[in-house]
Amino acid sequence: MSSRLADYLDLIRWNRPAGWLLLLWPTLSALWIAADGFPGWHLLAVFVLGTVLMRSAGCCANDVADREFDRHVKRTAQRPVTAGRVSVPEALWVGAVLALLAFGLVLTTNPPTILLSVLGLAITLLYPFAKRVLSMPQAVLGVAFSFGIPMAFAAVLGGLSWSPSGVTAAVPPHAWWLLLGNLFWVLAYDTEYAMVDRDDDLKIGMKTSAITLGRWDVPAVMAFYGVYLLSWALIGRALGLGTVYLLGIGAAALQVAWHWTLIRRREREGCFKAFRLNHWVGFAVFLGVAADLGGLFATR
Repeated sequence: MSSRLADYLDLIRWNRPAGWLLLLWPTLSALWIAADGFPGWHLLAVFVLGTVLMRSAGCCANDVADREFDRHVKRTAQRPVTAGRVSVPEALWVGAVLALLAFGLVLTTNPPTILLSVLGLAITLLYPFAKRVLSMPQAVLGVAFSFGIPMAFAAVLGGLSWSPSGVTAAVPPHAWWLLLGNLFWVLAYDTEYAMVDRDDDLKIGMKTSAITLGRWDVPAVMAFYGVYLLSWALIGRALGLGTVYLLGIGAAALQVAWHWTLIRRREREGCFKAFRLNHWVGFAVFLGVAADLGGLFATR
């Protein structure tokens, strides 16, 4: 493998799939709920590939925006843009190509989904700058990382026609409630992530939820997890999901309890491990959804 290709793969975090898995599981959960079972191979391919591409594009934009800050943080000092192995124009070109590929996939769906994808991209690009001004920038990330949920509903329910009310018709209210609940999951795991870098972030003046919450960080993380799991349990039950789904929620809750043991001492290694393993929480919820709806590739 050439050194240039290796740098590009490092830029998009190719060897760290946890990031796109955190995006993928709530999106697939919404896709299965919207379709009342397996959504079909076309939509599955669009959302799986689109998630990987957009997360990779987001890494490019984030590293360009944060390159001056990253050099002062132990964990990020060797990122390709910060270390000078990939130039800013190169990183922006890579990100643009990946985003265009993802947009090409979205173009095979319907107008409401296309419109939502543009809005989702805008929120994603805002996130790196939110860290300069907001005390809880993870809330912006939470919206960005949850935007696949309304897009999934739009892709299933939006049809191929268009009207001024197309997005409203394609995205029912419970999709937005699922997004809100998922936002609390993002707050939980990204606060764990921010706890890893808290000392460095304090030195450079970066704003994060870990700094804002202070000594309440661990209780807040557990509360965020609780809101996420309870809200998804209640919404799922209201939508007709049953015992098997709740077993998935329960499996996720057991993992959350384990994460508390990892973060309660606020040690870097434990907090980072909890963050990296969070995708299994989302997978447990998705598996509960898919199994309750008759199986992974079954339709009702």
